[in-house]
Amino acid sequence: MQLNELGPAEGSKRRSRRVGRGDGSGRGTYSGRGSKGQKGHHKGVRLGFEGGQLPLIKRLPRKRGFTNVFKIEFNVVNVSSLNSFPEGAEVTPREMKDAGLIRSLSRPTKVLGHGDLEKSLTVQADSFSATAEEKIKAAQGTVRKA
Repeated sequence: MQLNELGPAEGSKRRSRRVGRGDGSGRGTYSGRGSKGQKGHHKGVRLGFEGGQLPLIKRLPRKRGFTNVFKIEFNVVNVSSLNSFPEGAEVTPREMKDAGLIRSLSRPTKVLGHGDLEKSLTVQADSFSATAEEKIKAAQGTVRKA
């Protein structure tokens, strides 16, 4: 079978109704539009027209700004909350989840520099703020990007 041999399924296509072709056709005189009025004389009204009443689209407040579809939502962990781990531990996103510091492993994890770190830790995360990196290194810890 070739592409040029394909066609619509039997009975799926109907011929369009021809209106205004005389009274004998059953669709003559007013051609299914009734008599008189805006719908009989013209094609009708534009989308959203409410007969002169202030349309819904103009009654609603105007939303400003936009939503960035490329925004990356991070799991955020502060340096101070890493103090709950023992000295010299390797802290990965899985350990953070088990400790209840982050909710989901499906989002990337970012460590921020709020607070102080009192222990030497090996911290692995997707990204770090500059201050978080400084504080981890100042506590004799190491930073590894996943």
